[in-house]
Amino acid sequence: MAKMLFVNLPCSNLTAAIEFYQALGFSQNMQFSDNTAACMVWSEHIFVMLLTHAKWQSFTQRPIPDSGSSEVMLALSCDNKAAVDQVCAAADKAGGTADINAKQDLGFMYGRSVLDLDGHIWEFFWMDPAAVAG
Repeated sequence: MAKMLFVNLPCSNLTAAIEFYQALGFSQNMQFSDNTAACMVWSEHIFVMLLTHAKWQSFTQRPIPDSGSSEVMLALSCDNKAAVDQVCAAADKAGGTADINAKQDLGFMYGRSVLDLDGHIWEFFWMDPAAVAG
């Protein structure tokens, strides 16, 4: 079985969070979604589980950070620079905040960051495959 990544995120409004992530290009897997959680698919191996606060607290008693703090910055690759720009524009239009950190354009790598509706930071980036190959 291929290794997969499931990122679990607490969200204050599940419906709004689903709509936000769909605007960014995620699809929803209804098999693993209900009124307390939504499985959002980025690729065949990368999933984001959006969890209501009550559902989140059934997994851990650690406090949910407020939207002014950060615990983690998640990065997802895109096919090209235009795709990075498209997803960031979609995030901004869907109620998130694009470019909360400075854009990075290193020639071989291009990245931008967005803040989702609950203050989670996402980095979307493109890296030249030739540069990765060495």
